[in-house]
Amino acid sequence: MDKPIIRPIEKADNAQVAQVIRKVLVDLGVPKVGTAYADKALDMMHETYDRDRATYFVVDDGGTIIGCAGIAQLDNYDGNVCELQKMYFLEEARGRGLGTAMMDACLEQARTYGFEQCYIETMPYMEAAQKLYKRTGFRYIDGPMGDTGHYSCPVHMLMDL
Repeated sequence: MDKPIIRPIEKADNAQVAQVIRKVLVDLGVPKVGTAYADKALDMMHETYDRDRATYFVVDDGGTIIGCAGIAQLDNYDGNVCELQKMYFLEEARGRGLGTAMMDACLEQARTYGFEQCYIETMPYMEAAQKLYKRTGFRYIDGPMGDTGHYSCPVHMLMDL
């Protein structure tokens, strides 16, 4: 069996990516309002990230998307800060080192784009994700930066690139 690969999203991946994100959010009991679940972009992630200084990656496991994450300028923020966006993995992807590999891919891309810092919003009970973020170099900050529209995500983290 081939090892899953991390690659930039293709237009043909849009439907699978939307399914992955919504499934993970529902499985975790995330509110459907004020979180990524309600984002119009979910059904057209390829087009959403087809712009300057933005990339969305997928974990392709033999043609099946089992995880995803992206990097882009932090919305409604005046500064050279990107946001790690919509990082989600199906259960079968977890515990395989794919989260660390995805973080590395996203942060390397952010550095290539010249961003100075990377920001994340998450939920308090997403403890495994927060452990990964802290291990990668993120620290907790007191409040939100920019305005992502994800007002239901009360945990904010930042990392210097």
